[in-house]
Amino acid sequence: MVAITSVEALFPKLKVGECVPKSHLLPLSSSIPQQQRPFICRAEASASNASTATATALEQSGGGKMVVELVGAFNQLTQEINVLSSSSSRLLFKSLKLSIPILQALPHAVDGRPLLSKALSLALLLAHLQMDAEVISAGLLIQVVEAGAISIYQVRDRIGIGTAHLLHESLRLKNIPSKVDVLDDDSAAALRKFCLTYYDIRALILDLAVKLDTMRHLDYLPRYQQQMLSLEVLKIYSPLAHAVGTNYLSLELEDLSFRYLFPYSYLYVDTWLRSYKTGNKSLIDIYKEELLQALKADPILADMVNGISVKGRYKSRYSTMKKLLRDGRKPEEVNDVLGLRVILNPRSGIDMSQVGERACYRTHEIVQSLWKEMPHRTKDYIARPKANGYKSLHMAVDVSDNGTPRPLMEIQIRTTEMDMLATGGTAAHSLYKGGLTDPEEAKRLKTIMIAAAELAALRLKDFPSTIHKGIEFGQGDEVFRLLDKNGDGKISIEELMEVMEELGASGEDAREMMQLLDSNSDGSLSTDEFDLFQKQVEFMRNLEDKDVKYKAMLNDKLQLADNSGLIQVYSKEFGDRLAN
Repeated sequence: MVAITSVEALFPKLKVGECVPKSHLLPLSSSIPQQQRPFICRAEASASNASTATATALEQSGGGKMVVELVGAFNQLTQEINVLSSSSSRLLFKSLKLSIPILQALPHAVDGRPLLSKALSLALLLAHLQMDAEVISAGLLIQVVEAGAISIYQVRDRIGIGTAHLLHESLRLKNIPSKVDVLDDDSAAALRKFCLTYYDIRALILDLAVKLDTMRHLDYLPRYQQQMLSLEVLKIYSPLAHAVGTNYLSLELEDLSFRYLFPYSYLYVDTWLRSYKTGNKSLIDIYKEELLQALKADPILADMVNGISVKGRYKSRYSTMKKLLRDGRKPEEVNDVLGLRVILNPRSGIDMSQVGERACYRTHEIVQSLWKEMPHRTKDYIARPKANGYKSLHMAVDVSDNGTPRPLMEIQIRTTEMDMLATGGTAAHSLYKGGLTDPEEAKRLKTIMIAAAELAALRLKDFPSTIHKGIEFGQGDEVFRLLDKNGDGKISIEELMEVMEELGASGEDAREMMQLLDSNSDGSLSTDEFDLFQKQVEFMRNLEDKDVKYKAMLNDKLQLADNSGLIQVYSKEFGDRLAN
């Protein structure tokens, strides 16, 4: 069977004006009810208005809309994947066919997104990481399984045992943080080692992608839950992402956690980084465009590659704060605030790998002609790859302009294959090369990853744990007795409403609070439930105190005042909770 890779592969060539039932065109769409299969007509290919009319007609029917979603999602996913076999294409198509009608029928996710949109976002993230078709398939179906609309056994029978296994592993990983009562450095290290030792690394990467997707849409949660989840991410999941080599996930998880744990400190660092502009255009966009034009204009490089992309980035907010506060650096001593990454697609041929390496060195020469290189910062990981196989050419250049000092800009140069390893990590690279079949090699990789997780966790030593020391013994019991007015050993909704009304809050607020704190859903708060609530309050207060402290230190270093125009503008992006 030939892999389906485009819309044209789904819709055969028809004569002008010829109409056939959709069931003839799409035998794979058996999940769409027969009554929802209207006739489809194809007009002349050159008539764009006819194509638009066809698409509109499709979207107006229930089954037609599903076909549009199916084709669009399939094309979008396959465009992200560098290596795609016929069997992988069929697996992704089957998974989309199964998931789309179910996801469209289910209620929206708790964060307000349609479940289909959430599933496709996760699948695209996994495709960007160059994970294999089974992992992406599991990403498409995990929302369906979690909603109870289909069982893992049904996934095994209809999609395959590999996808079902990954879903099973991912659901087991979901409750990992609940295995410990207190999330301190020791328990977090034990959980990381447990994950890396006993779970399929692909399932672990799937779970990390789920965590990142969740962190990107966290605003719907109460403040405390945002902070608790962010702390779990910093202590457990970000180091795990670093350990398996998915630095792309690790850095964004760190930054998002930083944003929710210490919003004011994040705002100050973000404002400082975004202040590097010339007029209305950011420096990174100016340099990116300048470099891309120079590379495309070089005839020698053009003979070696058939594609060039340049990506720009600012330094990680979390990494910047760490260097300013923990390492004690001055703002002008923080390197790599600006960064560019050049990705080259070498022309196909027998010596494709060698051509790619030569193209990287030619790009290095072109960069040298644009800006002054800092030789002591150049690292050639192409000639001398890292132990995990990482290859790339790193350099730093001075972009100071007319006496205006600016931080050094880091430039990374690599081929598409090198970038796949750097983005997807060791596990993805092993899969790309054909899979890990040697048990000793798998054991060696897991040992390296456990060590890498511990190294990454060292950066988080000064972050708080869920150990709470602010409430003295007996103090919590006294507060509980004051709220338990009838002395029956529990706080009822009526007692909670009375207290909150005295504070000026509404009865609806009391009901929402009861629903949040009442873990056994008996309509009242026990001493244990109230004790947990008090620990949560203390935890939040400790975070707020640290944020104020970090904010003051950053203000001293960066010379940013609360009345700064940039602070006022950027604070709107984080909502009233940051502005106030």
